[in-house]
Amino acid sequence: MAKKFLLNKKHIVGGKYIGLMRARGKGNPTPALEMLHLGTVVGSVTVEPVGSDGDNWEVAATIPTELLTDGVQTFLLVVEGDTEILDRFSIITGEPLEEDLRAEIELLRAELDMLKRAFRRHCTETMG
Repeated sequence: MAKKFLLNKKHIVGGKYIGLMRARGKGNPTPALEMLHLGTVVGSVTVEPVGSDGDNWEVAATIPTELLTDGVQTFLLVVEGDTEILDRFSIITGEPLEEDLRAEIELLRAELDMLKRAFRRHCTETMG
């Protein structure tokens, strides 16, 4: 079954998710949305009409600060009482993650250096 609504994130600012939602057809009533975190409804979501056609809405969802802990926290936006995900976003925080990212960057740099050496060797062998 095709989605009735399309939701696109514009940005996250000041602890709020802001998105633009549009209907995939005419005559859809303003949907009630909810935000889920680990399967539980969290925060508050407002849906305000945009324009005069009645098929576009601005969505604003308040992200509860008490849920922002070390690691990756993923939030889902769904039509109230439905399981179809309209949009999702993740927030990554914490020092342990920072160390993981630094280690990954170091590995990528080492791999890039290895590829550069192999490329130079290949160029030298094929040119002369």
